[in-house]
Amino acid sequence: MIQESPKKILIIEDDAMTRNIFLDGLQAEGFETIGAQNGIIGIQKAQEHQPDLVICDVMMPNMDGFGVLKMLRQEPVTAIIPFIFLTGSDSKSSLRKGMELGADDYLTKPCTVQQLLKAIAVRLEKQSKLMQYWYAACCQNLAQPVAANTTSSAPESIFPTVPQLKEVFDYIEANYHQGITLCDVAEAVGYSSAYLTNRVAKITGETVNGWIVKRRMSAARCLLQETDQTIEQISSALGYQNACHFSRQFRQHNGIPPQTWRKEYQLMRRSTVEV
Repeated sequence: MIQESPKKILIIEDDAMTRNIFLDGLQAEGFETIGAQNGIIGIQKAQEHQPDLVICDVMMPNMDGFGVLKMLRQEPVTAIIPFIFLTGSDSKSSLRKGMELGADDYLTKPCTVQQLLKAIAVRLEKQSKLMQYWYAACCQNLAQPVAANTTSSAPESIFPTVPQLKEVFDYIEANYHQGITLCDVAEAVGYSSAYLTNRVAKITGETVNGWIVKRRMSAARCLLQETDQTIEQISSALGYQNACHFSRQFRQHNGIPPQTWRKEYQLMRRSTVEV
């Protein structure tokens, strides 16, 4: 049985006392924690450590929480990380702004460690179910023969049938393996990055970068199950600059590293054949 590593939580909070209370409380519950005293440092640590979830204060000097979320959602490496806001205001305009940018939840300060733990548990459970869905969907094809000339394309499109976004999804499908970003997609379809982000999020509940990552992960699973390519070769074929970045993102999206996913798939396939 694979031993799951502790979930990694990044807390971005400019008030040192509040930040330390939350860090200590989460550590006591077995989480691996990372603290950041402002938004700029928070973004850097999110990119460096690839946390499983980010908790961020809204009102901070230099860069507020909205700016942090916007930056994280624009980068493929951090686009799908669950994000919870801490705010001293429960105004509808503030909530709407955060949700339009892609926030997953809000907690109103002051809040207790127990309230924080409950919000984290709910969000991580939803993320886990999403990962299980993708893994199960891929394994449904275990008993089907694999063609000798199999390509890295997924057997079925992962994109929803949305006429308003057909041009967006067609561009991602044609270019996901070239390291594209939100800016590339926005330029290709003639929208600003901010407008396209809001448009796609309102219709699908996902960000543009989220769809790019999902398409890459779908192709990655197919390559892992259908070819003998190394992790380095697969990461390069999908437009990643290095295998470490690919492996971190794969683990975040699928729950386990790509090497482990391939081994589990092979074991499951052998069991299916023997039955």
